[in-house]
Amino acid sequence: MPAATLARMPSLDHLIRSNREWAQKILRQDPEFFIRLSKQQSPRYLWIGCSDSRVPANEIVGLPPGELFVHRNVANIVVHTDLNCLTVMQFAVDVLKVEHIIVCGHYGCTGVRLAMSNERIGLSDNWLRHVQDIREQHSASLLQVQDAADRANRLCELNVIEQVTHVCQTSIVLDAWERHQPLTVHGWIYGLNNGLLRDLKYTASNPGEVVSEYSQALTALLPADR
Repeated sequence: MPAATLARMPSLDHLIRSNREWAQKILRQDPEFFIRLSKQQSPRYLWIGCSDSRVPANEIVGLPPGELFVHRNVANIVVHTDLNCLTVMQFAVDVLKVEHIIVCGHYGCTGVRLAMSNERIGLSDNWLRHVQDIREQHSASLLQVQDAADRANRLCELNVIEQVTHVCQTSIVLDAWERHQPLTVHGWIYGLNNGLLRDLKYTASNPGEVVSEYSQALTALLPADR
């Protein structure tokens, strides 16, 4: 490759330098940290969240590396044909024996906003069709919310609730519950404007709780309660 071409290639050296500084900072605080981290992985939690760069899973729950197993995609969607997501779930439940699966969305989600507005962006439209299905399923509830931004945030909440149900319906979770493996599924949402998590009151630890918890979560979203 010509030298002139090489000179024009963008460099990410600043990220490498930042990594060195981070690693040195960690070692100053705990000289054995990376040695311990390299020997085992035993997280208690699986986090299924949005790919949004403003929602760093470990940081917002205050957990160090090694304590949170993470899967992220646009708009934190769980689809029964998505082998990527299902593989992460199966590995987390069957191999790592996590005790909690947290589905966490966030207010101001760009993917949800695009699904709400029907704005076309390309290939991702097919993925966001899943959120549009939820929008149509809950159209009556969404129409009760007058402000457009609040309506989009309501869809963010409804999306989390539906994805929790999808997690609970997977063969992975149902099989774990059938063999009485301790496993609880939670629905949370994160506020970009204040950094706070909100429990959406959907927590299921066995198949019998799914329907009642789903109904409770939807009731908690009534406009009068917001």
